[in-house]
Amino acid sequence: MEEVKFETLGLRPEILKAVKNMGFEEASAIQAKAIPLMMEGADIIGQAQTGTGKTAAFGIPLLEKIDPKSKKLQAVVLCPTRELAIQVAEEIRSLAHYLHGIKVLPIYGGQEIVKQIRSLKSGTQLIIGTPGRVMDHMRRKTVKMDEVRTIVLDEADEMLNMGFREDIETILEGVPEERQTVLFSATMPKPILDITKRFQKNAQLVKVTKKELTVPNIEQFYYEVKPKNKEEVLSRLLDIYSPKLSVVFCNTKKQVDVLASGLKGRGYFAEGLHGDMKQEQRDRVMQRFRAGKTEILVATDVAARGIDVDEVEAVFNYDLPQDDEYYVHRIGRTGRAGRIGRSFSFVTGREVYKLKEIQRYCKTKIYAQKIPSMHDVTNTRIENLLDEIDQIITGEDLTRFIQVVEEKVNVSDYTAMDMAAAFLKYGIGQSEGEQTSDPQAEEFGDTGAENPGMVRLFINIGKKNKAKPGDIVGALAGESGIPGKLIGTIDMYDKYTFVEVPREYARNVLQAMEHVKIKGKQVAVEPANRK
Repeated sequence: MEEVKFETLGLRPEILKAVKNMGFEEASAIQAKAIPLMMEGADIIGQAQTGTGKTAAFGIPLLEKIDPKSKKLQAVVLCPTRELAIQVAEEIRSLAHYLHGIKVLPIYGGQEIVKQIRSLKSGTQLIIGTPGRVMDHMRRKTVKMDEVRTIVLDEADEMLNMGFREDIETILEGVPEERQTVLFSATMPKPILDITKRFQKNAQLVKVTKKELTVPNIEQFYYEVKPKNKEEVLSRLLDIYSPKLSVVFCNTKKQVDVLASGLKGRGYFAEGLHGDMKQEQRDRVMQRFRAGKTEILVATDVAARGIDVDEVEAVFNYDLPQDDEYYVHRIGRTGRAGRIGRSFSFVTGREVYKLKEIQRYCKTKIYAQKIPSMHDVTNTRIENLLDEIDQIITGEDLTRFIQVVEEKVNVSDYTAMDMAAAFLKYGIGQSEGEQTSDPQAEEFGDTGAENPGMVRLFINIGKKNKAKPGDIVGALAGESGIPGKLIGTIDMYDKYTFVEVPREYARNVLQAMEHVKIKGKQVAVEPANRK
């Protein structure tokens, strides 16, 4: 598509200045198509997903049309979630930075309604809200729609999925007929088409083609993984690629909880996000994720709507999405602002066929990858550590430390090279993962471990004792000192659990776990299938 500069769209100088400050160089496909139509007053059906610039596509025309001299409500944007409402409000405020007299207010459930009423009374021209809270204000007559000339439904498909259809229809019925109705949706199911027929007039379809929907600077990979090995493979990929921030998608709320708990037990800064969590919890999780305090966000599709964080370097499809289009939505969370992103999908059994459908739909190639071994993880850790050491050597004064090393070498039988190797081993927190000549390494025989270099242990506690994988990891790591990230596959049954640990740690783990309780139960730990 031909590049369209914002200067050619007839926008106010104040908005052009804000757009430039926000780092936009030219209009995205959806912006170039939607902004002129919306400024003409046409009803629009926009088919686009998060990451295509759709907020500015409707936000810029809204600001162009608002009269700052009137303090009455002139435009409404409906969003499916509180997070998205806040995010849209923030972006529109940024676009309005150099405009005076325009007030933008997000309204949503979970926030004190009295506070919202006070803000509304002071005069607000544009509200961005969730359907339930907007309806609540309409009933209280604290939001009056008499002067509303434009209403936008953002992510309309998600609002319908979340059961807001009646609320949306009630709100649309309460807005003057002489209005502009703009609808944005990633997908176009029948209920969306029903709403457009009933509430829009001669709506113009603005569609980002599927080719444009797939972000080109995302490297896409997949791994064939057994369900019980997914957490272990995820841990290895996190260690090898070491993304600054990553989002892991699961199909169920229960899986989000289980995986977030398991990752935390392994020592990762991970948190879950799903619809059953209280709003305050979700807000706290998102704040920590945006601030980088939480590095891994484990989420369901609906909960993840509205996540718009540029620093997300990797997306993991822990479960393949049910809908092909959701694959596009998910991987679009990475590769933002010109960065290279990566997506990793876990495929089980016949899901390979599902992955082929996704590739056909996206017109993209998802490359098969071999599951990394513990040896690969160790080598990557060493490489990363050596890179950090290079930066320290070139960028810092090491005189004092060189003196300490020289003094130690002079009074010892070992060389500076021995010390460097020992520091390297200490720095990566484990041995190099290779077979040692220590006779203890061979003492366990075949324990049925699926991964090379690992020993499979039996623990006499399981699901019926209300134990979770995180409890097992926490006990092993806490008692034996083994880094949680090195603990391998965990198979949990009703009354017992199998867990894999690196062979070189197995003896220490067994000794450390001799008198340990998990969930109040004294546990016995021994090698599985010992011969």
